[in-house]
Amino acid sequence: MTIDLAPRTDAAVLRIVDPATGEAVGELPVADERAVTEAVRRAAAAFPGWATTPPARRGELLRQAAHALAARAEEVAALNTRETGKPAADALGGVQAGVGTLLQYAELGPLHRGKALRGAWDAVDYALPHPRGVVVALTPWNDPVAVAAGLLGAAIVSGDTVVHKPSERCPHTGALLNEILAGVLPEGVLVGVTGDGGTGAALVEQPGVAVIAHVGSTATGRTLALVGAANDVHVIRENGGNDALVVDAGVDPVWAAEQAALGAFANTGQICTSVERVYVHRDVAEAFTAALVEQAEAWTARLGPLVDERMRTAVQRHVDEAVARGARALTGGSVPEGPGTFYPATVLVDVPGDALAVVEETFGPVAPVTVVDDFDEGLARAAADRYGLAATVLTPDMDHAHRAAATLPVGTVKVNAVFGGAPGGSAQPRRASGAGFGYGPELLDEMTTTTVVHLGLPKVAG
Repeated sequence: MTIDLAPRTDAAVLRIVDPATGEAVGELPVADERAVTEAVRRAAAAFPGWATTPPARRGELLRQAAHALAARAEEVAALNTRETGKPAADALGGVQAGVGTLLQYAELGPLHRGKALRGAWDAVDYALPHPRGVVVALTPWNDPVAVAAGLLGAAIVSGDTVVHKPSERCPHTGALLNEILAGVLPEGVLVGVTGDGGTGAALVEQPGVAVIAHVGSTATGRTLALVGAANDVHVIRENGGNDALVVDAGVDPVWAAEQAALGAFANTGQICTSVERVYVHRDVAEAFTAALVEQAEAWTARLGPLVDERMRTAVQRHVDEAVARGARALTGGSVPEGPGTFYPATVLVDVPGDALAVVEETFGPVAPVTVVDDFDEGLARAAADRYGLAATVLTPDMDHAHRAAATLPVGTVKVNAVFGGAPGGSAQPRRASGAGFGYGPELLDEMTTTTVVHLGLPKVAG
């Protein structure tokens, strides 16, 4: 089938500018068909040897790769900041999270075990995990090191080989990450490719690809699901989200506003699990909204830029459409003067329920607030969405908390904290948000396939 994974540059090089200053960061070539074919060939050639490498050895090499990344963390983080505008501390934190993830998989991989099965008394039945083959990993720009480390680490330690194409919005960061990790691993275990959506399309259509692992837009994820079905390729995808926050009666409205602001404005709203919709109980709505406006104005002073002008235009379009239909921007809501692609933290009220800012992922620092009459209405509105990534409930009522966990059709339900979670946690996105475990120990299951063995006793001659 013919596919097109937008956006395309239709150019021989990717030219990146600093979104904070507009200054050039650099340019990298867009891989052509020959380069794509060669990348997959190298990974496929390396697979038999890597698949039969003892898991403990694979884990040790991945551990060395993690330490190599840690040694250059500041360099990688600085490049990430220049390419995407991610604040320096957040960028460094993302690299450090990536190091931690690689180290976790270095430990978990050798412990990934099969199962013994009860069969006949004179036979042995067991299940063994086997690496799948060549993994094409397509990773995003908003947290490029941490997200890539999960997919790459799980695949590599499982015995798969990987062709990694980072987002065309941060190709230098992705290329440096690939260079650091591949420098420790055997030839062909990790092969980096730079390019745009057309490059990704060419990669996933290559013969010999066994897995497509994608973190990015819903539209691209759906296309990849079709490619996987047509080519018998396993697809893991974490796609868009439109995460709701439900604020119940009885909570401290100032604390709730702090949580909402963190969820909506951190990383300039460019997080897969950012708060995109807020449903607040009428009893606390006035105090909550006033506190959220104060929070937004404080956040604006320290926000980094949006990743590029294309993203800022999309965010402004959502805001303009809502305002044109009767919404009010209590703060923010317009492009500021000056260089860079900055955008203020924005609080919208009186937003129609079918406005773009409510039904689509804005991916910017925008918090649309809707007042509801009771918790049940807030829960119902939170659930009535085509996405299924995550949702948060702030409530003092444990019955409400348990009902939210039982009924919200999302992969992750968070109670009384917009971010956080235990190390090693994992979740399955639903509906338009994707499919499969994209992180945690369960990602090792996604990166492997299982063979069930029945071993009976022979009848000996004589």
